[in-house]
Amino acid sequence: MQAPSLLCYFLLVSLCTDFCPAEGGAGRRQRRRMRQRGLGRSPWAGRRAPRTPGMEPPGPRIPLINIDDSVMGVFDSLVGLGEHESTYSVLPGKNGQCTANGMIMFDKAVWSPKPCVTCLCSKGEVICDTTMCHPLKCPQTIIPAGECCPVCSETASSLDSSIISLDDISELSGDSPEPKDLNNTNVLPSAQTQMEKDELLPTEKRKRKGRKNRQRHKGHRREKLPVPRAGAEGDVQYESDEDDGAFRIPAHFPIPVPPVEAPPLPSGCSTSDTTVSCINAKLTQIPPISDPDLTSLDLTGNSITAISDEAFNGIPNLEWIDLSKNNITSPGIGPKAFKILKKLKRLYLDGNMLVHIPSELPSALEEIKINDNQLHAIDEDGLKDLKNLVTLELEGNKLSEANVSPLAFYPLKSLSYLRLGRNKFRIIPQGLPATLEELYLEHNQIEEVSEICFNHTRNINIIGLKHNKLEEHRIAPLAWINQENLESIDLSYNKLYHVPSYLPKSLLHLVLIGNQIERIPGYVFGHMRPGLEYLYLSFNKLTDDGIDPVSFFGAYHSLRELFLDHNELKAVPFGIDEMRKLRFLRLNNNKIRTQTNHEDEDEHSEENEDSHLEHVHLENNYINTRQLSPHSFSCIRSYCSVVLKPQKTK
Repeated sequence: MQAPSLLCYFLLVSLCTDFCPAEGGAGRRQRRRMRQRGLGRSPWAGRRAPRTPGMEPPGPRIPLINIDDSVMGVFDSLVGLGEHESTYSVLPGKNGQCTANGMIMFDKAVWSPKPCVTCLCSKGEVICDTTMCHPLKCPQTIIPAGECCPVCSETASSLDSSIISLDDISELSGDSPEPKDLNNTNVLPSAQTQMEKDELLPTEKRKRKGRKNRQRHKGHRREKLPVPRAGAEGDVQYESDEDDGAFRIPAHFPIPVPPVEAPPLPSGCSTSDTTVSCINAKLTQIPPISDPDLTSLDLTGNSITAISDEAFNGIPNLEWIDLSKNNITSPGIGPKAFKILKKLKRLYLDGNMLVHIPSELPSALEEIKINDNQLHAIDEDGLKDLKNLVTLELEGNKLSEANVSPLAFYPLKSLSYLRLGRNKFRIIPQGLPATLEELYLEHNQIEEVSEICFNHTRNINIIGLKHNKLEEHRIAPLAWINQENLESIDLSYNKLYHVPSYLPKSLLHLVLIGNQIERIPGYVFGHMRPGLEYLYLSFNKLTDDGIDPVSFFGAYHSLRELFLDHNELKAVPFGIDEMRKLRFLRLNNNKIRTQTNHEDEDEHSEENEDSHLEHVHLENNYINTRQLSPHSFSCIRSYCSVVLKPQKTK
């Protein structure tokens, strides 16, 4: 009869506390929630147990909860702390918020970082404590599943049929003190009785019992996951066995999601560190991968046709994706397929069937390759929000000045490398970014270079215009002459008849291979500073009359490489012997019969000592090697650097 009387007494005390008029309704509800969650002060909080020298204080010592990834120390529980609440870690909060394990907890939020330990965010402070239990005087006590305190065995049957022993609670809390560390006066009678019984059991039986209890406890943890439900005002409410103990948290509070085991990778795929490679794996869709640590995904050479909006949901931290050589179509790409990839920097879509650039691309992108597709238009919003894009490659498509908006490149505030080769442009595209440094327009149908083409690209350094339809008179005098950073121009395989005038002042590298050039005008390089260093005129129609004594004026002090092979020269051109920095000279495959226009080199022997010439090609000409003067190659450092064979006989 003693147990029912005691139970009635506690119920009466609880009712009196709940209906106490000293505080408003909100205060009573808040106190009741804290009591049910173990946050209210213990019934013993007002008494401090006397401390005896050499003895531990009553109750076990509780390890500090790991908040912000650091364990601060070990504090006593509420038992013996007098009127002070346990404050394991006080963190500065913003608007009453707290930070716990890297997560933002809102004011009044309640959570349990580990079983039987509950924390409260109160005005920027994190208050944590363990659940303290009332002493019971029962012949036998048990701990119902999901509870932290024991109850008398007569009332436990109606709560839960699954029982957890004190051994399980010790294991669950992570604190397993030895019996000698506990004050026997504070141990619950039922717990003490149970411990004494366990001591009497054989060792093997105790081990089996411990394993059984742990298995039962693990099963209980899986069954007791909280179930979220929508609140009346859009909040999230956790259901519990006691309706009055439910608490609300804002809807944007991060709710832990149970881990889902990812399906295995398809055959033909391999993984290494943070990379998954599925090259030529015969895939027809993007494999379902769930790995937040994955940063690189290579799906080259498959048969993928579509990319859904959810394709990358399990790998949101990708930085590099290669989808080249698939069958992806523009209708097959979801409008938000790439939007979730906030860290994506490189996207390769070469060799697919796209007709327009995918929408909603991440702003973090630095490199995009969509070569060899079927792009036929870029409107003014086609590249929007790509302010960090540095490299853009769109070769091998159907683009032209008619279907590329003049404002298409305007959003690209960081673009420095642009490839538009193998398209259908007839003029230089308009609206090029001011940051552009390299522009490649090979294999188009460009016929002219106007004065306004490069007005806003003051940083441009390289221009590639080979395999177009340019003539020298279609290049405007002011097209690029005032460019201060333009160092390299490739005009190979166009329709030029002489070396263009009004070349950039800063030019160092000029490629004119494969034209129909017959003449190098005098002083054409005279305005260049610091001077032209590389001049390639191979496979043209140059003759002796087409090279004047002043054709190379302005380049004598700077030229390092000069290619004049595969032309119609009958003698070594004027001025080459005065090029003091020249190292590489190609004159092969011409009609040269004498090695120089100055047969007597003795008078120039002192000047030739300063020559840097290292390689000379004179093969496939009409030179009679037996009639060469001993001083013919005195300016060359090593005779083995001169290539004279074979020679033509007719």
